[in-house]
Amino acid sequence: MTELKLKDQVAIVTGSSSGIGKACAIHLASLGAKVVVNYSSNLEEGQKTVDEIEKNGGIAILVKADVSHEEEVKAMFNKTVNEFGRLDILVSNAGLQQDSSFLDMTLAQWQKVIDVNLTGQFLCCREASRQFVAQEKRKSEPDHSELSVGKIILMSSVHDIIPWAGHVNYAASKGGIMMFMKSISQELAPYKIRVNSVSPGAIKTTINKDVWSDPEKYKSLLQLIPYKRIGTPQDVAKAVAWLASDDSDYVNGETLYIDGGMTLYPEFADNG
Repeated sequence: MTELKLKDQVAIVTGSSSGIGKACAIHLASLGAKVVVNYSSNLEEGQKTVDEIEKNGGIAILVKADVSHEEEVKAMFNKTVNEFGRLDILVSNAGLQQDSSFLDMTLAQWQKVIDVNLTGQFLCCREASRQFVAQEKRKSEPDHSELSVGKIILMSSVHDIIPWAGHVNYAASKGGIMMFMKSISQELAPYKIRVNSVSPGAIKTTINKDVWSDPEKYKSLLQLIPYKRIGTPQDVAKAVAWLASDDSDYVNGETLYIDGGMTLYPEFADNG
């Protein structure tokens, strides 16, 4: 029987209508969390995430919000608190790619990725932090527990340290997430708010199906992964759940790479 390590905790998972976000929402719910499933445009897929959670006995609600829009983010957090009374966990996962060579990249392509991947993280983390502080102040009895009062997990990428030609907007946004995460974790630690990041490598989702579904492309991809398999959304979800649990209570300001060793410079495995 699964241990309900997140029983009665409330979690928002942004961008949880598909892929890694969906896996995170479902896994957190399986550990007892009440989950706010967020989507930006695909209502049908968002509802499928909620349906799967409820089918397995979990609790979830569906909330539409574009994380790059401040008022929509604020409305999502207000709805969460109105529905569940509190917030304990934010998984700031929503992100996208708009790929182009640097010479051909438009300002619109640059701005869209930065707006969602980086500004969206800022808006969601700020609202979560404000909620954590406010609900802690409202406690009628002092809490002498040393455990955190709120957990934030940002979704980054191995491209927060690996350059990626042809994807400079995406890589810049993920590199920004690393320093953003470290800076706010330093500032929020005295409030007993923990902030960490997860940086996935190659993960089997629809966004890269053209690679893992093609035997030749998949073989080439594995040359970049010492562990010799592509990751799954569940691999990432389990790491996120650990960072959201009290098992990681002394972990703060860290990035956990879920990449099968992609960041180990596999090109040098044979001495270069």
